[in-house]
Amino acid sequence: MNNSLLQEKRLDEFKKSVTNKFNIYNSLFLTLPYRNIENVAMLVPLLFEQCEKGLKSGKTPQDILEDFFESYTDFKDEKERLDFMFKIIQYVERQVVLYDSVEDAAFSRLQKYSNSLSIKDYFQLVNQSKNWDKIAKKLSTFSARIVLTAHPTQFYTPAILNIISELQLLINENRINDIDITMQQLGLTSLINFKKPTPLDEAKNIIYILRHKYYDAIGELFQYIKSNIRDEDFSNYDIMKLGFWPGGDRDGNPFVTAKITKQVADELRVTLMKCYYNELKELRKKLTFKGLQEVLNNLSGKLYQAMFDVNSLIGYDEMIKVLNGIKQELAINYHGLYLDDLNKLIDKVHIFKTHFATLDIRQDHSKHSEVIESVLKKQGAIKECLDELSEKDLIDWLLNKDLSLNSKDFDSEIVKDTITNIQQLKGIQSSNGEDGCNRYIISNSEDIYSVLFVYGLFRWCGWNKEDITFDIVPLFETMKGMDAAEDVMQTLFGNPIYQKHLERRGNAHTIMLGFSDGTKDGGYLKANWSILKTKEVLSKVCKKNGIKAMFFDGRGGPPARGGGKTHRFYAAQTKDVANHEIQLTIQGQTITSTYGTKAQFIHNSEQLLTAGLSNNLYGKEHVISSAQRKLIEELSELSFTKYDALKKHEKFIPYLEHRSTLKYYTKANIGSRPGKRGSKKQLELSDLRAISFVGSWSQLKQNVPGYFGLGTAIEAFKEQGRLGEIKKLFKDVPFFRALMHNSMMSLAKTNFELTSYMSEDEEFGEFWNILHDEYQLSKKMLLEISGHKILMEDEAVSRESVKIREKIVLPLLVIQQNALYRITKDSKFKELYEKIVTRSMYGNINASRNSA
Repeated sequence: MNNSLLQEKRLDEFKKSVTNKFNIYNSLFLTLPYRNIENVAMLVPLLFEQCEKGLKSGKTPQDILEDFFESYTDFKDEKERLDFMFKIIQYVERQVVLYDSVEDAAFSRLQKYSNSLSIKDYFQLVNQSKNWDKIAKKLSTFSARIVLTAHPTQFYTPAILNIISELQLLINENRINDIDITMQQLGLTSLINFKKPTPLDEAKNIIYILRHKYYDAIGELFQYIKSNIRDEDFSNYDIMKLGFWPGGDRDGNPFVTAKITKQVADELRVTLMKCYYNELKELRKKLTFKGLQEVLNNLSGKLYQAMFDVNSLIGYDEMIKVLNGIKQELAINYHGLYLDDLNKLIDKVHIFKTHFATLDIRQDHSKHSEVIESVLKKQGAIKECLDELSEKDLIDWLLNKDLSLNSKDFDSEIVKDTITNIQQLKGIQSSNGEDGCNRYIISNSEDIYSVLFVYGLFRWCGWNKEDITFDIVPLFETMKGMDAAEDVMQTLFGNPIYQKHLERRGNAHTIMLGFSDGTKDGGYLKANWSILKTKEVLSKVCKKNGIKAMFFDGRGGPPARGGGKTHRFYAAQTKDVANHEIQLTIQGQTITSTYGTKAQFIHNSEQLLTAGLSNNLYGKEHVISSAQRKLIEELSELSFTKYDALKKHEKFIPYLEHRSTLKYYTKANIGSRPGKRGSKKQLELSDLRAISFVGSWSQLKQNVPGYFGLGTAIEAFKEQGRLGEIKKLFKDVPFFRALMHNSMMSLAKTNFELTSYMSEDEEFGEFWNILHDEYQLSKKMLLEISGHKILMEDEAVSRESVKIREKIVLPLLVIQQNALYRITKDSKFKELYEKIVTRSMYGNINASRNSA
């Protein structure tokens, strides 16, 4: 079936299973007896109509709401109107939950008409391929690692997530009465946290998903691959791996401590023991044979103890030995009855061992500098700062001088905690296995010390050189870091002591390249192009030194944080990028929106695997010619010049501070971390966390980081009569096309009508017009090079989904903009308007699903 016909059928299915069902259930929603919002349900459609018409005719949010209140309500008092606006927000939030449930319920039906490459499709194509041996070999070593993070873009509480899951089941079965009751439950359940979650709370919320969704999903995916690969001895238990940042990521969350890291490691292990215990419990109902009772009861008892007592451990080797013994007994004495069920449990134990997910440690390089400086001061090696030491002497301290650190000898909390944490990592490996925690990631890596500081700290914290069972992973996230990456890695590879460390780690090196801060720093196109070039260069450096390079991508929800269509991104990598393993972060909101159900998790995991394996299948690899590279380079520099000028504009930071929701991220009980790094009074771009930076543009419906500069860059080529070159680039280069598609998605979620009142703003009018002009130009140029008439033309279902979601939250956005405006006018209800801004953020983010 050709793509256009497939898209047509998928869109028809979407209209039946999503649009129509949502309209039906939404009409039911209008009649629900929600507490204190009885009148709201009837007025929301009227408010939406007023918002849509008003914005199109150029009215301000203030005028739209004034007209609405005058025409349709009796509220004259400002306080009464504010109360009503709060109710609108609460109602719209629940409409978003309903829509999420309907859309997720239709997921499997929509996949029937998808042109994405599933594992099943992959094996069918493999059977027609001449490259079977090569592909089978690749499958036996290839791996995809999904690293779950707890960034504050997850606004649904566990209670609401359970309601969404229940609604999905009921919607699929068309159980109207039960849907009615569950929606009443939704109306009476709070959608927000009453207090900020702790880092441990955040970790437990995600571990809950591991237990109830991913444990079975990964097991099923493995079984499917194993049974279709035509290899009886297939044993690549690492084909899908789980990583975990909550509780280990100090840079992401400065409230994470050594104590929390230990608690999260224990929680991961204990939860896994519950999964094993419950599966064994079901198996015991089948294995009722006399000769197996004692050994089954004994294993079950040990798992039961390990579920509730963090000090009661049962090891991976012990479990496998017992289960293999049972397997042998079944085969010899009991006709192999239920052997398949037992093998599924054995495979899961091989996959998850005793750790469930690998807990990564992450910290910013500047914090390690602070620790090293404090240590060397105490040793008398320096008086004030590290600059007093030559490079040779500092490296000698880090690699050769033996110290024995004690956290009690230091006053600084960061120094104490860093030492305590590194010292306790041995204990975590002892409890959870080496796979339980074996990676230390350094943010803002820009020189060799980012890695050597960590190596030195491990030595000084009691780890012998021969026993450092940790991969030290530099994260090159800024433009400066990416520029320095080649020299940094070559210097490290040339160091004999670090070479020995790598030999002990299997001559493999994981290198992380960050999207979030790269985009914030270099703009959309330059950041992404720099990341690809850096990957190619580092692949070459690693190969030259006999090192297997593995790249770890920080992929957030929106394109501006490295998100967008993940399969398209990985399938578009060039042949010069090492392709041994796909590693990526899945952040907060994206965990539940894209990987939230078992079906979604399996589908998106398959997409990762087939993207990484596709080159082997088709026998051709992506190459970007020197001429094409020159074009992308030119576009990249032109777009960066435009973006850099915007960053340097005197109103850039003030605009975000005073006309966006930036400062309200920290006021919302979203996550446990602060919205910016450091404690400077004067806000600087480098201090801003990428999530609040990108999110603020999203709340404004301006999505600047997802496209700004592209229009100017492409227009420059058009003025030179060279637009045809860019059109050909879009057609011929999958990498470039993937970037442009993601930008078009950002543009599709943009609505400058919402803030058009700012064009006349005395302070920010000129700045707003700069943004608006580039938005219009970027949209025009991207449509021109793609040959499309509308944005996301070849993604009809995604486009429809975006349209419905944007429609649902329009009243909420108008209310938010009105509140932001009133705050600038020092309203006597300023505090209430600030609460409205904070509350309105939740629904908008949830509706966007990838925050832009």
